[in-house]
Amino acid sequence: MEPNPSGDPAAVEFVLRLARALHTSGTPSHQVEDTLDAVSGRLGTRMQFLATPTSIMISWGPFASERIHLVRVEPGEQDLGRLGAVFSVARAVLRAEITPAEGIVRLEEAMRFPPRYSPLVNILAMGLSSAAAARFLGGGVREVVVAAVIGLVIGLLGRLAERVSGIRRMFEPLAAFVAAALAGAVAHGIGPLSVSVATLAGIIILIPGYGLTVAITELSNKHLVSGTARLFGAFTSFLLIAVGVAIGSGMMAGLFGPIPTREVLAMPAWTEIVALLVAPLAFTVLLKAQPRAAPWILLTCLAGFIATRLGSRIVGPELGVFAGAVVVGLAGSLYFRSNGRPAAIVRVPGILLLVPGSVGFRSLTALLDQQVVPGMETAFKMITMAAALAAGLLIASVAAPTRITRGV
Repeated sequence: MEPNPSGDPAAVEFVLRLARALHTSGTPSHQVEDTLDAVSGRLGTRMQFLATPTSIMISWGPFASERIHLVRVEPGEQDLGRLGAVFSVARAVLRAEITPAEGIVRLEEAMRFPPRYSPLVNILAMGLSSAAAARFLGGGVREVVVAAVIGLVIGLLGRLAERVSGIRRMFEPLAAFVAAALAGAVAHGIGPLSVSVATLAGIIILIPGYGLTVAITELSNKHLVSGTARLFGAFTSFLLIAVGVAIGSGMMAGLFGPIPTREVLAMPAWTEIVALLVAPLAFTVLLKAQPRAAPWILLTCLAGFIATRLGSRIVGPELGVFAGAVVVGLAGSLYFRSNGRPAAIVRVPGILLLVPGSVGFRSLTALLDQQVVPGMETAFKMITMAAALAAGLLIASVAAPTRITRGV
């Protein structure tokens, strides 16, 4: 198709609406640009794109009379179900199954689609993901139970934040404060436990390890503005969460005295297998993926986790995530080629099991506790793991590309 400098109005509007839909579904900026570039090229419309975490700038038309459209957007939360629907509409337009005008209507319908899971299911998924995280972090029975309770409370707080804008703006530090205070209260009231494990597992879904990985990936792809903004955004989230935990723990210690702790009592090995089955299903709900994607998500998470464990035994834990990232990336490509749906639907949950968010959190808490050397060592470990994870995903994307125009 020959490029049309001015662009068909319906095609141009479709690309503009597709840009917003992709962004609000949680798509990284570099993937937004690549997808829009491929779609506009196939539609014969010469367009240029600049995406950041909070805006998208689009230009089209002759150079001397170029038109510029600015889309101001809030960073979208990860919604894999909506992303799949948006992707399907874009593929249908590219295949000429529907016109761009019909695609606009379909995009509007996809963006208005009601929540896939009920509030109760989402809250239960928060509790299950926290319980599984406590087991992965080496917690015992008491830590797993307390983490699950904290996850349920954070889930309820999240529902309240959806209705109260003030809570929504300060949700991360408030949730961290509540988690630390709850863990400290349980330690004082019921008995000693590893408060750090229970607290971290309870808020694990808030730790921006995935955002850190995306930031490094964008920087690696030469998307410097978006990558830098996302990197500092992840660091700010880490800091706010660490401060919330410090205030919560400090308040409990000030009210009731030093928080009692104990050595974690190891759980049987089979409980880790249970956690490996529970976590992907919880991620399916929390990331709003379609139920039919659950088997693929489960298999991808299992494969990535096993590859990381094997890689850690060979090259160490910092670089073991590289092997896991490659496996998760290739699994996403296989899902794309088998189902014609975005690789992110299985990649994002798989990455969540590998991201070094807990390492970054421990680094900041050590620094806040004036343990400078251990804190810096842990921070370097986090950066190494995030870079290895991003490198693994890049290699997988080069080995098995997942461009939207493939097969069209």
